[in-house]
Amino acid sequence: MLTKRSYIDGVNPEAELLREGAEWLRAGELVAFPTETVYGLGANALDASACAKIYEAKGRPQDNPLIVHVCNRAMADSLVAFWTPEAELCVQHFWPGPLTLVMSKTTKLPEIVTAGLVNVAIRMPSHPVALRLIEETGLPIAAPSANLSGKPSPTSGSHVWRDMKGKIPLILDSGTCLVGLESTVLDVSGGIPTILRPGGISREQLEEVLGEVQVDAPSETQAPKAPGMKYRHYAPKGEMILMMGSPERIIQRMGREIQKGHARLKKVGVLCSLEVAPFLHNQFPELLFVLGSKNRPEEIASNLFEGLRLCDERGMDLILAEGVEERGLGTAIMNRLQKASGKLTLNI
Repeated sequence: MLTKRSYIDGVNPEAELLREGAEWLRAGELVAFPTETVYGLGANALDASACAKIYEAKGRPQDNPLIVHVCNRAMADSLVAFWTPEAELCVQHFWPGPLTLVMSKTTKLPEIVTAGLVNVAIRMPSHPVALRLIEETGLPIAAPSANLSGKPSPTSGSHVWRDMKGKIPLILDSGTCLVGLESTVLDVSGGIPTILRPGGISREQLEEVLGEVQVDAPSETQAPKAPGMKYRHYAPKGEMILMMGSPERIIQRMGREIQKGHARLKKVGVLCSLEVAPFLHNQFPELLFVLGSKNRPEEIASNLFEGLRLCDERGMDLILAEGVEERGLGTAIMNRLQKASGKLTLNI
């Protein structure tokens, strides 16, 4: 398939490009587009055949549900059977934005979108291209991240091009995504609101609005309740070790691991903070990627998937990653790092 890559203004998207994207979506085809979190791979959420193409293009497991994107409350109302008070509060405080709500679904949605579950995951993105594209299409758009399943999510049009070229007809490219991590997925279908996947909205932010919020642990023996729960995600090709501890201990251990890696003729990549990076230059890893300052977790979140993808592009055999404190946005960052490393974590 011939894939067209159209560069679109991320603030004032060109009407003709939006119309082109909408025409493909209404015709049952796939379109990749930017959101504030990561790029999405979109299909008409009401068309089972179109949604099946998402699973095919990504190589996505069939029991992994899709997030449905809407542009207004009326569109969401058509898909939701019942709004709980907690769901209403979330809409008031966090939509549009990086928060996906899991709620009871109507019969309007095909089974493939929810992987046979009784609930649907819905969000209203804040990115102008995403919102305008949904408006122009006039349909809810099912859209997981626009990457090959299990690999680091795409935070730029270039990432999508490398993963989806030849698989879809159109990529709308507006550059780099602002947040850089997927949305928080919150179950507000009834009972205590439960985080199914940490993301761009932190537990602390949710608790300020909702009071008690709990976190669900995915089961390896059950089908996932929402996108991004069960399967290993964000994984680079090389072996990855995640390190937690004081900066001094991390610097010492990374230095030893770099030497051991070189002794095994491995190409070693390092993903670390701005504070640790200066002490590792003289260790000569093949790749030293600075994620950002520990004092600015939003910077680390924005750069994380770029760093993981760069490790793949440069053929790193061994990747050493520095962890962050698990609070606020750091919880979502650590969730992605742990999944990328296959939970291989050293506490030092």
